Amino acid sequence: MSVEREHVRVVATAGDHRVTPAELFFDLVFVYAITQVTALMAAHPTVPRLLGSLVVLALLWWCWCCFAWLGNVVRADTGTLFAVLVTVMAVVLTVSLAVPEVFTDRAGGLPAPLVFALCYGAVRLLHLVTYRIAHPDDRALHATLRKTALVSVAPPLVLLLAGSVFTGRTQMLCWLGAVLIDYTAIYVTGGSGWRIASPGHFAERHGLIVIIALGESIVAIGVGMQGYALNAPVVAAGVAGLLAVAGLWRLYFRRLSEAAEHVMAAADGDARTRIGRDVYTFLHLPLIGGVVLCALGMKTALHQIADTGHYALSEPLHGAPAWALTGGVGVFLLGAAAITARIGARGAPVLLAGGTVCLAGGAVVRLLPALASVGLLAVLITGLVVLYGRLAEASPTSASSPATPSTPSSLAGD
Repeated sequence: MSVEREHVRVVATAGDHRVTPAELFFDLVFVYAITQVTALMAAHPTVPRLLGSLVVLALLWWCWCCFAWLGNVVRADTGTLFAVLVTVMAVVLTVSLAVPEVFTDRAGGLPAPLVFALCYGAVRLLHLVTYRIAHPDDRALHATLRKTALVSVAPPLVLLLAGSVFTGRTQMLCWLGAVLIDYTAIYVTGGSGWRIASPGHFAERHGLIVIIALGESIVAIGVGMQGYALNAPVVAAGVAGLLAVAGLWRLYFRRLSEAAEHVMAAADGDARTRIGRDVYTFLHLPLIGGVVLCALGMKTALHQIADTGHYALSEPLHGAPAWALTGGVGVFLLGAAAITARIGARGAPVLLAGGTVCLAGGAVVRLLPALASVGLLAVLITGLVVLYGRLAEASPTSASSPATPSTPSSLAGD
């Protein structure tokens, strides 16, 4: 009997809790979701479509974040929560299937925008209900859950449902409004009631989703040249693209991730919750969004370089993909700069300057051959990572308190 109860009861986590295989399984549907967002951009690579795709990504990100927080305080591999996770996976898979049609619904099937909105609402409600069941005696959390439902779930859901009736600009404005209200409401309601039991788990969880996004960029390199003959320019562009992704990986995992975890671990209570909210829930979104945008640029560049029948090797990228190639990296770097500033580490101005240069880099990309643009991007990222690393290594360290905000020993790199 006790064994049966163990399989159904909710089990709280401890300070040494780490990511479970159940959570890795849960992330698989988000691998597909991110791929679908990139495909949504690539189908019609215009500025309005890029904005719309980022709105969709922000909504998907919120679905993922809800259960990253929940899995930090309740074990995801116990019977009750695992059943919830599988249910949410089914709902998110349905959402992902609807992504290609959220702005251009095809006749003859289910209304994709409405399906997306309803499934999003279901994920948010499942999260709140599960939190309530998992903590039946936490009155502060219950008050926060009620407040969240009233100001951060209900109004955005109404806007999403309203927008699903329309198309074009009206739908876009409704859905963008839903995202803005949702994110603003979470910030305004504060961090009281929510808890981060294990900073290590929380940081590792978000690091894994960054890996998923970076993996999408590598997949985009291969998809871009799929169906075309392998030649030397394609190999060169692929290697340069990989070096660019490797630079972003190094910046995040060697410079940002450990430092942010140490700062969060040094805090406690609501202060820790606010750091988790700001650094991870809010400021990791531009990291993910930037990588997805860059993946679009990579995919388009590799396609153009490989398709020698329609494009000359000297032809530059055009339109939104030209901006996305460097602009996506710029968004990533600006997010990294904001994280660096939030945790009190050094080097934020370098990241800010690099992000600004990359945001403006679309003008240069339109003048250079696509292969040269990818190569230049790899060189730029590598140089920025080296410069940022030197600044970090020059920062003071203190062996007595390695987890304090003023002690970015993890920034010292290898």
